[in-house]
Amino acid sequence: MTPIETPCILVCTMDETSGQCLGCGRTRDEIGGWLAMTTAQRRAVMALLPARLKAMERPHARRGAA
Repeated sequence: MTPIETPCILVCTMDETSGQCLGCGRTRDEIGGWLAMTTAQRRAVMALLPARLKAMERPHARRGAA
């Protein structure tokens, strides 16, 4: 059996504003459907994650910058 690629880093906390996981950047629907996705679908989602995680960091950084 081939292991399934995953961006999970075991920091499973959902950001209430974006609806995305603070650890990996996936949505609840993406997390729930991960095993049913094809390799191509999972990789397409993973390509979006760096930008999602960066976007979630911005508001937090502004709060502490004052």
